[in-house]
Amino acid sequence: MTHLRRIMLEELQRRHYSEATTQHYIRFVERFAQHFRCSPDRLGRQHIREYQAQLFTVQKLSPGTVTNHLCALRFFYIQTLKKPWSIADTPYPKKRHRLPTILSQEEVAQLIDAAPTTFYRTVLMTLYATGVRNAELTRLKISDVDSQRMVLHVQGGKGRQDRDVMLSPILLEELRAHWRRLRTRSSVWLFPGNRWHSGDQPIDTKTPRYACQDAARRAGIKKKVYPHVLRHCFATHLLEAGADLHTIQILLGHHDLKETAIYLHLSQRHLHATASPLDSLVLKGRLQPEG
Repeated sequence: MTHLRRIMLEELQRRHYSEATTQHYIRFVERFAQHFRCSPDRLGRQHIREYQAQLFTVQKLSPGTVTNHLCALRFFYIQTLKKPWSIADTPYPKKRHRLPTILSQEEVAQLIDAAPTTFYRTVLMTLYATGVRNAELTRLKISDVDSQRMVLHVQGGKGRQDRDVMLSPILLEELRAHWRRLRTRSSVWLFPGNRWHSGDQPIDTKTPRYACQDAARRAGIKKKVYPHVLRHCFATHLLEAGADLHTIQILLGHHDLKETAIYLHLSQRHLHATASPLDSLVLKGRLQPEG
């Protein structure tokens, strides 16, 4: 497996897969081989189907997680072993489409106000004000803050795409205050890592998650709050304020407008703009409004 692992790693890196995806794919293939106690290049379609069933019935994994395992195996067979892969023989499980959690603007304000530290407060404000992904936030550099054009540069986003998002005057003021509060100022990173935020590396993705969890608990918000929830709030609240879908698509860095269209299902303005057909029925004995 060592030789195959090296070849797969080289193929993943050559195609510019992220470090996290690369490690996941290699680990999934290794688990597949360990399950059958056999080198994966000696396993075939029947083994894949059997393993897929085992992931569902024994490990009780979600459809999305099982799909990730299959994607790793498909990459291994096609790119590493140069063998054919039949979707018909190993179909991907259907995913459950759930609407994301959304906080009201009042709840977002409560969340930010409940941040246990000023550093966490700045992190939460940046997530909500820009709609950046968790990993994108951790990699923000000082040079990405463009106060002349009032934009924030997001470099190397999903799909290695760069984009600009609006820079709120309130956020700019907060970022400047955040910078003055730092004991040791990094020459590169907007959110430096380590305990005192004085390291030469940026914060990791756990820090924004902790910021969300701690603030939600302190604010008494029962919904599960994590960084991507604030990205959903950013898009939904923009839509409710009158922004068009295409603009939101660009700000979020979505390649397909279909990804952005989900916010139509979450926007109160759009939900309330259409009356229920019940309202147009003439019903006998209909209750009259009181007063």
